[in-house]
Amino acid sequence: MCEIFAGQQPNRYTPITRRIRLNGQSTSIRLEAAFWAILDEIAGSQGLSTPKFISTLHSEVLELHGEAANFTSLLRCAALVHLGEAEAGNAAPLAAE
Repeated sequence: MCEIFAGQQPNRYTPITRRIRLNGQSTSIRLEAAFWAILDEIAGSQGLSTPKFISTLHSEVLELHGEAANFTSLLRCAALVHLGEAEAGNAAPLAAE
């Protein structure tokens, strides 16, 4: 069983830092490459660049809940929600890597 998880390519879980602007503020977000790939896919499906998608999501979170305690965790969970919707047939599945 663990071979499925342990055998994945290291480049999938390599942390990558991207500098973006959230509501005019410059910041860095560090996520694993696999999560960036999913966020890139979500953004593209919305006709947005990834920084614009993340900035829009951040604005909506602020409006709904106030400051997000851990925004990178929210991004990872957003990726999981997207994968769950794709599995359920509600979103386009990700292209094979």
